[in-house]
Amino acid sequence: MKEELQVAFIGNPNCGKTTLFNAYTGAKLKVANWPGVTVEKKEGAFRYHNHQFRLVDLPGIYSLTSYTLEEKLSREYILDDSVDVIVDVADASCLERNLFLTLQLIELGKPVILALNMMDIVKERGMEIDLHRLPEMLGIPVIPVSARKKSGLDILMHAVAHHQKKFNDGNLEHHHSDIEHSAHKHSHHTEFALVYSDEIEDKIDEIMERLLAYDPDLKNPRWHAIKILEQDEEICKKIDIDFSDIVTRSYESDIINQKYDFIEEIIEEVVVNKEVKEANTDKIDYFLTHRYLGLPIFLGIMAMVFVLTFSVGDWLKGYFEVGITGFSDGVLAVLQRLHTNDMVISLVVDGIIAGVGGILTFLPNIFILFLALAFLEDSGYMSRVAYIMDGIMGRIGLSGRAFIPMLLGFGCSVPAVMATRALEDTTDRRKTILVTPFMSCSARLPVYVLFSDLFFGKYAVVAAFSMYVIGLVVAILVAFVMTKLQKKKVKNSLLIELPEYKTPNLHTIIIYVWDKVKDYLTKAGTTIFVASIIMWFILNVGPHGFVTDISKSFGAGIGKLVVPVLIPAGLGIWQIALALISGLAAKEIVVSNLGILFGIGNIASSGSKSALMDALSGFNFTAVNAYALMIFVLLYTPCVATIATMKREMKSTKWTVFAVLFQVIVAWIVSVLFFQVANLFI
Repeated sequence: MKEELQVAFIGNPNCGKTTLFNAYTGAKLKVANWPGVTVEKKEGAFRYHNHQFRLVDLPGIYSLTSYTLEEKLSREYILDDSVDVIVDVADASCLERNLFLTLQLIELGKPVILALNMMDIVKERGMEIDLHRLPEMLGIPVIPVSARKKSGLDILMHAVAHHQKKFNDGNLEHHHSDIEHSAHKHSHHTEFALVYSDEIEDKIDEIMERLLAYDPDLKNPRWHAIKILEQDEEICKKIDIDFSDIVTRSYESDIINQKYDFIEEIIEEVVVNKEVKEANTDKIDYFLTHRYLGLPIFLGIMAMVFVLTFSVGDWLKGYFEVGITGFSDGVLAVLQRLHTNDMVISLVVDGIIAGVGGILTFLPNIFILFLALAFLEDSGYMSRVAYIMDGIMGRIGLSGRAFIPMLLGFGCSVPAVMATRALEDTTDRRKTILVTPFMSCSARLPVYVLFSDLFFGKYAVVAAFSMYVIGLVVAILVAFVMTKLQKKKVKNSLLIELPEYKTPNLHTIIIYVWDKVKDYLTKAGTTIFVASIIMWFILNVGPHGFVTDISKSFGAGIGKLVVPVLIPAGLGIWQIALALISGLAAKEIVVSNLGILFGIGNIASSGSKSALMDALSGFNFTAVNAYALMIFVLLYTPCVATIATMKREMKSTKWTVFAVLFQVIVAWIVSVLFFQVANLFI
């Protein structure tokens, strides 16, 4: 046995694959992109008794047909000689839908183990699965597991350790009524789980003969023969043999249909009491995916998320404020006792601590937001949101699947832009990339929290939540206008699995929230740390050296150059202009730099808020100006990380520059319109 077994975890989206993977690896996993592409992979080490495993979590896919980038990469990976065992994670409550991928994996000729997850849901629905008959029909081990309850994990790894060199268990037993009537020259029913019609099996044999004559060392010639019958583009390019006398047409639809026929046969034999009672999921979905109620319910749920974000988050934030203020005062006292130079004290206290501390104060709000989103995601609800938006997306000229990247944009724009690769059409992909940053990412939340609390009092939650609605509306309107200009019809509708509702898994949620909080803390310790130092220097250095009046600094000069453009939007203050420019590095920096620009310590503390309010009031900055600022922050160019991702995805500098300028222009137009119209009535 190898010192380290390489195990590939694969399965349909929402089958619990990642939860199972996390149950083995915990937080000890490495997340990276496949070389040269933006598809994410996760790796983790695991030890079971005397065996060392290297686990790889592949993207969630429905098949290995190689239509999408995820399917292509997953197929290439598991075909590689380095992969010892494939663990196919299937949702046992939706076995019929999951077995198509299972049959494709078995045909690859690699050792495969079927991990039946979510058996608790099967039991809840009054069903049972015959765990003796199922492996007899598939010829592979079938292990029931529960990723949520962490049961069956040892048995699964035991099977992996002892199945690495086995391609089937030799116990295939089929009860096909047509076997005795088969005219095929070979009886494959004791060799393969899935045996096709005589016509296809005859062609497979003929193709295999030519393949082996061409390359006697070819691994799994049967799988290659099936792919040639399907006229798989990659396999046909790789094998330079003329099969035109055998493959007179594409047999892909025939092969797919016969796979599903076999799946029906499996389900009939192994699933008991399938129709005992209606699933609770169907009852809930009657309301949550309702044609008219679905969208209002979604908006209501998101509004509740923001109520929690503000109420619970602000309560916890108070303790952070006290801690950071105490830390700042302590550092100041120590530096003064050490007779440190005043410039150094200013850099450390007014620059670094004020900048980074101002952002850390909002950590409780960020934590609550991600915690709520994690619950919604792991419960299975977020897939419903994409489903109910399908009709709207179609009417504005985008594929229904385009809303999935937009939905991800509520968390972070970087993975949201990466997710557009699922769109096949280049024009649709670019259009979606263009509007996805209008979805309000979590980095903008500190700006909303600060200005909502300052100017909107008891309506702070409504003001902040409205940003998310405005972002969605602007994205839809922009996509609609672009479609009208292009005069192009959309053919791609949304095809998405709606998973069973389930109680969110605490372990999965902890890992999800910790990853997001860790990213936030990392950004505070790197990007915002550096930006705070840079901001302090450009505010304390002018053409003639260090200055005591920041209005004579380089920073003031930069801000004053931009002010004329922002005056129509009610943002004609050079400090705000400079803060917005710095926000291109990371949107959180807008808040921390406002504290530095106005000479305020921890900008989120109650005392500092009053000082900021007084400073802004001196410029006649009202609630209307504050709302216009929030709109501008919502819509203008995203952070540099998102811009870099946009360039990689679009593979065009010209389109990336256009997207950056376009988003600034949209932000300016919408904020100007709001400010000018609001002032007519207020």
